[in-house]
Amino acid sequence: MAGIGFELRKLLNKRSYAGVLQAYAYAGLISSGPMVLSIVGMVLIGVLSFGVVIPHILISQFQITVTYIYFSSLILTGPVQLSFTRFISDRLYVKDEAAVLPNFNGLLFLVINVSILLALPVALFGLGGQTAMYRLLFVMGLAIMSGIWVSAVFLSGMKQYKAILLIFVLGYSATPVLALVFMHFFSMEGLLLGFVAGHFLLLAGMIWLIYRNYASDRFMAFDIWKPGAMYRSLMLTGLFFNLGLWVDKLMFWYYPGTGQSVVGPLHASVIYDFPIFLAYLTVIPGMAVFLVRIETDFVEYCTRFYEAAGGGATLDYIMRMRNQMVYYVRQGLLDIAKIQAITALVAFVLGERLLQWLGISTLYLPLLFVDVVGAGLQVVMLGVLNVLFYLDQRRIVVWLTGLLLVCNAGFSALSIYLGAAWFGYGFAVAMLVTVLVGIWVLNRRLEALEFETYMLQ
Repeated sequence: MAGIGFELRKLLNKRSYAGVLQAYAYAGLISSGPMVLSIVGMVLIGVLSFGVVIPHILISQFQITVTYIYFSSLILTGPVQLSFTRFISDRLYVKDEAAVLPNFNGLLFLVINVSILLALPVALFGLGGQTAMYRLLFVMGLAIMSGIWVSAVFLSGMKQYKAILLIFVLGYSATPVLALVFMHFFSMEGLLLGFVAGHFLLLAGMIWLIYRNYASDRFMAFDIWKPGAMYRSLMLTGLFFNLGLWVDKLMFWYYPGTGQSVVGPLHASVIYDFPIFLAYLTVIPGMAVFLVRIETDFVEYCTRFYEAAGGGATLDYIMRMRNQMVYYVRQGLLDIAKIQAITALVAFVLGERLLQWLGISTLYLPLLFVDVVGAGLQVVMLGVLNVLFYLDQRRIVVWLTGLLLVCNAGFSALSIYLGAAWFGYGFAVAMLVTVLVGIWVLNRRLEALEFETYMLQ
């Protein structure tokens, strides 16, 4: 993420309110824009197709299908996202840019083919009651989304944020437009065709941007699978993190009392799903603060500390850089917590009106409040994990993401057992436990930073 830090620092150096506002707006769009655009796009498709796509269950089937495509592609690509990011960073650090493009092509080829191989049995046997067009689009959608997650590895380091934002806006704008056009010809399959076509345009734009920035005399390579090229700790982190975020949804989907089949083996939970996706819209301010504070102030002093430690600086200077780094870590996490607390209070005040405006029962209000708190804690957790990554504490990150997975599964199971009044608390408590443990571990690592920097090398 160092690339975006340079750009944000330029905006903040303007020393004006406009520059600060622009920096935070930029950070919010980069960090959470794609997620927000996708959620808004799917809701917009559902609202505008209501009354056109008959029966209405077809709209729900489309939205559930898209949710499973997102979920499955994230779990599938989770083990390679972080590890491939580190591989690319290592290649760029040693000035071996010629290895970037062929290895990207190799991983993209592998991910798309694995996605197709995994989706085909589900489409042929699990979705046998659906049309051939629906099953084909399901397979294509999973392959395209998997390709998008792999391509997104490059986005934060390219420093072409206007082009990146433009590609995302065009892709997610085309998705609802194409869906609404095609639904008049193919009903629910038309909605899914618009989703696949829009995301294909998004993937094509990302690939174009990657090819524009990198060149090589080789077309495809698989160097990433050589011993030592991909870090197992990062592969486990990617898997545990994505599973940890989705395990509660899976449990509610497939528990008989809370979920039901919507499209063959694809289940959903009417009582649980919508509030938690709506709650994720409240993370935008926290994500903006997270990106600005961690990727500018903290990164600057983190770089100075390690340069001083390796460059023969005086002990006094090294200690000052270390103290500044620790200060900005704590200040950044505190600012994230404060802005998410304010956002949560706003959601508490306006939550009832928002649900009424969307035509949703206010009975969802308690679950929405709990999910807003859980989503806010997730932003704090991301801040903690990011700092630990900069300190190269990969083993600790594996344990923390594993803790998230276990806690979310355990507490969600307990909430299902206790009844509807406790729904959502499993996700929120799991985030709280992970954040508290993460802050405690991070504090201990910062206290022993000089010792570990010198004595453990």
